[in-house]
Amino acid sequence: MSLTGGNRNDVTQLLPLLDKIPAVAGVVGRPRRRPDMLFADRGYDHDKYRRLLRQRGIRPAIAERGQPHGTGLGTFRWVVERTISWLHGFRRLRIRWERRDDIHEAFLGLAVCLITHRHVQKLC
Repeated sequence: MSLTGGNRNDVTQLLPLLDKIPAVAGVVGRPRRRPDMLFADRGYDHDKYRRLLRQRGIRPAIAERGQPHGTGLGTFRWVVERTISWLHGFRRLRIRWERRDDIHEAFLGLAVCLITHRHVQKLC
């Protein structure tokens, strides 16, 4: 995971994020290393990134600015918004006070574990 400043544009981390996707085990054969399709909002609407995604064999589903996208992106987006909201429920993560990246990432990992534990408890 790459940690960047809060004032950086998200699109700058698109390709490094795709490079960090681990192999996905599944059916017999070579494990998949990249997704078939990438859903993204209008902030990623640029021909450069569409081209780079296609070169990697990933079909972009990126909403265009000023146009209705019709790809159903709004139905998936709330998952990300909700997860960020859950992480902001931990006061220490709302504002990053730690100077060291490893400590901040440790708190993020701990928060994710606690969120997962709460949801598993609801299932039992």
